[in-house]
Formats: sequence, C-alpha cells, structure tokens
Amino acid sequence: MPLELYNTLTRRKERFEPMRPDHVGMYVCGPTVYDTAHIGNARPVVVFDVLNRVLRRLYPSVTYVRNITDVDDKIIDRSRDSGEPIEALTERTTRLYHEDMDALNALRPDVEPRATHHIAHMIGLIGTLIDKGHAYAAEGHVLFSVPSMGAYGQLSRRSLDEMIAGARVEVAPYKRDASDFVLWKPSAEGQPGWDSPWGRGRPGWHIECSAMAKEHLGVTFDIHGGGLDLIFPHHENEIAQSRCAHDGADLARYWVHNGFVTVEGEKMSKSLGNFFTVHDLLDEYPGEAIRLTLMSAHYRQPLDFTRDGLKQSKATLDRWYQALRGDPAPAAAEPSAELLAALEDDLNTPLAISHLHELATAVNKADGDAAKAAAKGALLAAGQALGLLLQEPEAWFRWAPKGAAELSEDAIQGLIDARLAARKAKNFAEADRIRKELADQGIILEDGPQGTTWKRG
Repeated sequence: MPLELYNTLTRRKERFEPMRPDHVGMYVCGPTVYDTAHIGNARPVVVFDVLNRVLRRLYPSVTYVRNITDVDDKIIDRSRDSGEPIEALTERTTRLYHEDMDALNALRPDVEPRATHHIAHMIGLIGTLIDKGHAYAAEGHVLFSVPSMGAYGQLSRRSLDEMIAGARVEVAPYKRDASDFVLWKPSAEGQPGWDSPWGRGRPGWHIECSAMAKEHLGVTFDIHGGGLDLIFPHHENEIAQSRCAHDGADLARYWVHNGFVTVEGEKMSKSLGNFFTVHDLLDEYPGEAIRLTLMSAHYRQPLDFTRDGLKQSKATLDRWYQALRGDPAPAAAEPSAELLAALEDDLNTPLAISHLHELATAVNKADGDAAKAAAKGALLAAGQALGLLLQEPEAWFRWAPKGAAELSEDAIQGLIDARLAARKAKNFAEADRIRKELADQGIILEDGPQGTTWKRG
C-alpha cells in the first residue's frame, strides 16, 4: 500500500507523494546542545528514525537533514552559570547526544548542519526579507513583520491574539507590532556574535532552521518534522520567513508532528523528580528497551513513559531474542506485507509491534528446522525494519545495568563447566548449588540440546 502520513498543515491523513519520484527530502528540528537529551527529546528522534527507515525502503534516495542548534540564549546562560566555555559545552553535549541516540539504534541523519556554520546563509535570508518589505531593522535588531504576511497562522490555526498570548512575546519599544519576532539580535561583550549589516550580533532561533533547510534541501522539500510543541511559534515562523523570502513558495509539503511525553502520568519536571535523561536511563536499561517503549504508542498520541513500561519492553525483547536464540539460524527474509502495511499507514508502530508478538509465537510453535529457520527469519526482518533485534541474542542476554556487581563471562563459564562436571559425577546437590549461586547473581541457566546457555535476568 502507498505511504500515508498525517499532515498537520491540512489536518488530515494524506497519501505521500514526493516532489521527485526517486528522491525524498526530510528536515527534522534537532537539539539545542546545552544539556543531555531527556526522554521527551528522544521521542522525535525515534519517530523520525522509523519514518526514515520506511522512506528508504520505498524510495531509491532519501536526504534526511537534522540540525544542531549551537548558538542560543540557553547555551549562553548555561556556559555563564557553569563556567564551561561555549565551544567546549556544545562539543561535549553534541557528542553525548550522538552516543545516546546511537544507543537507541537511531540512524544518523545524512546531513547534520550546525547553526554556527550557516551564519552567512541566515544573514542573506534576513537581507532578502528586508528588501521585500517583510522585515525591518530597529536598534540593532532585525524583526519579521508578521502583519506583512496575510496567511500567518495557517499551521497552528490560531488567531493572532491567541498566538501573541501563547508565545509570551517580549514587549519592546522597537517593535512595530506586538507579534513581530526577532531574526537578528545584538550580542553583548563576551557573547558569541558575528558581523552583519545591522551590527555585531547573532541569529534568532527561527531563522536558523529556515536557512539550513534551504541550503541542504532547497526552497521547497517534502517533509518537515518535529514535536507538537514546535508547531507554534517555531514552525509557524519558519513558514512565514521562508514563504515571504521565496515569493510564496511552500517550505515543506507535509508537516509531521509527534505527540507529547509525560512521565508516570505527569508533565516531566525536575522539581517532581520525574525528569529522565536518556544518558541516565541507559545505565539501567538497554537502548533497545527505551526505543521499544517510545514506539509503544502511536507517534501522534501522547506517550506516558513509565519504569513499568520500560520493564515490560525489556521483557518483550527478552522473549523475541529468546525466540531467535540457538540453532537453526534465521533464514534470509524480507519484512512481511502485514508489518510494512502497518508502518505505511501513518507509522502505526503499535500494530507493527503486535505483529512481532505473533511472529515470535510462530517461531516457538514451528516444527522442524526449516520451518523454525523461516519463522526466525520473518521475526528478525520485522524487528530490524523497526530498528530492533540488531544484536546477536547472546550479546543481548549478557547486558547488565551499569554498576551492577556481576561475574565476568569467564567466571560464569567456569561455574557452568563445574556444574556440568558435577552432573556427570552425579553430584546433583553440587550442581544445584552452582545453579543457585548463579541465580542469586542474576544469571539464569537454560539447558538444551546444544548444551547450557545463560542470560542475565
């Protein structure tokens, strides 16, 4: 079936038809690198990674662009408060972001532009907006004139008064209209800044994405993605800037937004003690378990992220990896039509996950090596289409939480060998003692036709 996506701009699910039949261009708003990514930041990464994988299966060429915002007031504030130089701060948090998202099996984007590498593009775009009467300079600032665009607000579908209230816009005497937003701002001594026709300063957040998207995908491209929280003002302002600079041309043809994340039923907040970073969670759970949890609800729906949900995801993956364990090896296979149909129906990951449960059951019921190998192949192909089941089963079962007191693999194998020797000598009490010793340390033994295997419980 053809891919269908819910388009926020039209408020309906539409058949996806790229501008070029052989190529798809997708831009997704990336991180502002002043801190480690929390679980809410990770949801769009996983959502658009799934979409990226689906697109690459359907089209011969995909250009996936996800930016890095490395100049922003939050970065300046964090550097000032911590004493860490801005460049060191942004490099460190970018590296951690990459490591954490890699652990979630998210493919790296094809292009990852940094805002600081595109200042000239932003200055040029701002100059075009001024020349066309859509922006003006005032007291070292440049502002976009919202009243100059009659169609402003189409994406969020709010009235101008609602948008002004919702954005909590800064009241400033140099603004011609309360709704106008900053394209360029002056930089004080000690703040990052670049020379421009309007003085030394730095770009506003919204102009960064408009400039980087145009540079790497062109004036109009296929898909623009991000979280619901970005619809207004960020994406609304991106549309305004880009359309006004390019004579009304669309910025993106499909706007795709993922839903919000709550934690244990409440909005995530450090004061509530329910603020989870991916970096910290990876000490307690495998990245695939976090990924599966983030895919457990449909991407457009709210997701309540809980520790119980993480435990369930870990148990689910244990079951799937157990089905793949041992001989025979999985046969080569492609993802089933049912799984692909679920993903092509607006990324219905809950339905796709239910299909994996059925495939794991089929492996356990398969009779004979040929049937079992085919069933394993179907399960493996389906999982990998979702960015799951990418490890060898034995490696999966040997994962342990960080800091857990654990036996080395050599020590475990030594105890397994000692247990086997005790069983051969019919010293079953000793064999049982060794099994219990291992179980007490979280090591579960499984005896089978090919011998004894183990996993961490």
